[in-house]
Amino acid sequence: MSDQPCADWAPAVVIATRNRSAALVSTLEHLLKLSECPEIIVVDNGSDDGTPETVRSCFQSVRMIALDRNLGGAARTLGVMQASSATVAFCDDDSVWEAGALKGAARLFAEYPRLGLVAAKVLLGKDCRPDPACLEMERSPLARTPGMPYSSVLGFIACGAVVRRSAYLEAGGFHPRFGIGGEEELLALDLAAYGWRLHYVPELVARHFPSPVRDVARRRQIVTRNALWVSWLRGAPREVATRTSRAIQGARKDQAVQIALQSACQGLPWVL
Repeated sequence: MSDQPCADWAPAVVIATRNRSAALVSTLEHLLKLSECPEIIVVDNGSDDGTPETVRSCFQSVRMIALDRNLGGAARTLGVMQASSATVAFCDDDSVWEAGALKGAARLFAEYPRLGLVAAKVLLGKDCRPDPACLEMERSPLARTPGMPYSSVLGFIACGAVVRRSAYLEAGGFHPRFGIGGEEELLALDLAAYGWRLHYVPELVARHFPSPVRDVARRRQIVTRNALWVSWLRGAPREVATRTSRAIQGARKDQAVQIALQSACQGLPWVL
């Protein structure tokens, strides 16, 4: 395969951020050193720490979209819509792509026309521990695509994913109700429903340095709530019953699960 088809599929990088200016600066400095020289789009979710001003003054080549409210993960869709490339790599303000990963993704999208998303291996922290979700994706029991040597998956980690822009937009992107935390599952299922293939490609690597500036309990509540919503929206009856039953049992002894269940139930009119 010639270099030109791969260059045509070179991913843009979209970052959704909020109130993490220092971490974002470090991420942008890394991305701008990549040999792929990706187009970079930052979508700010209503930060009040001067993030938009910092990016505009220090990184003139980076496109900044400043919002006046927090759209969570759905803010990424605005970046995807503005991207000029046929593929988009997602990045968090506390994550980076390793050298060669974006070029490797471009090669796969150029070769496989029904490839909708590639999930990279995500390494955590300075000790490069594989994210547990990557170990699950590597052991995926789903049937592989003929001619594709990588595991088929129905999930991914947002900061380690590259999407075909047209597939992402066709599936509707990240849902605005889901915020950040487990927002990937619904999009993965919808991409597959539209006939797009999703594969875990461990040769592509992203590094994630989880920010200490996060509410762990709140994030756990969001992840639990979103898992229930996904089940209620897309799950088979047996799965709905199992996930709901587990949440009810967990709520009896875990306040975080109780709050998540209450929040999920408040969204029932929308789900129905």
